[in-house]
Amino acid sequence: MGATAIALAASVAIQNAVVVWAGAPDYGDPINEVLAFHAEHRVAVAIAVGLEALNLPLLLGFLTGLHGLVERRGRAGADWSRLAVAAGATLSAVFALYAVLWNGVVLSAGELAEPSPEFELAWQLHAAAFALALPALGTTFIGAALAAHASRLTPSWQRLLAVAGGGLLLAAGAGNLAIADGSGLIFVGLPGYAAWLVWLLATGVRLVRARTADRPDDASTSGEQG
Repeated sequence: MGATAIALAASVAIQNAVVVWAGAPDYGDPINEVLAFHAEHRVAVAIAVGLEALNLPLLLGFLTGLHGLVERRGRAGADWSRLAVAAGATLSAVFALYAVLWNGVVLSAGELAEPSPEFELAWQLHAAAFALALPALGTTFIGAALAAHASRLTPSWQRLLAVAGGGLLLAAGAGNLAIADGSGLIFVGLPGYAAWLVWLLATGVRLVRARTADRPDDASTSGEQG
């Protein structure tokens, strides 16, 4: 489970690095710039969308693994882990819609000399899907972090990070319509998005270390039984 968390954090970080490196437009940028970018950077979008296909099973695998671990450790935080699994399933569905709409945007861009109303609508729906993903991610983040902390899997600072970061994601998601229309409210949620990656990485490393530390005892016990 720790390796899954680390892999998910790495995949999301690479995905965002590709988008930033390519110079992707903001949702509030002129639609002509949006069209020009997608006409010229089809490969970058293909990589980002392809990584989304990897992120979804990693996310669901991590959350279900966390729930199972919480159950085995006495069920402290089980309600929070169930919330995280439910929110994560919703998040996966929204991100799937986000990726499909992005495919539509980049495929349309290759056939247009100038932006059409349909192209602009697809871009706005893509933005709306990302905005709707923010509160789903915030709920997932808070639920997973509180479940892990209740089961004594993570220290207190990670719980505080999740409450603060998840709160920002929830607040940004409340401006879904404004973000779809190009508002800069999306930047309210970006620190929370970064906090999610930090939490994933820290949790993954902690779980991997805990598993490694347990192995000598397991091996010793097996030897005594033999």
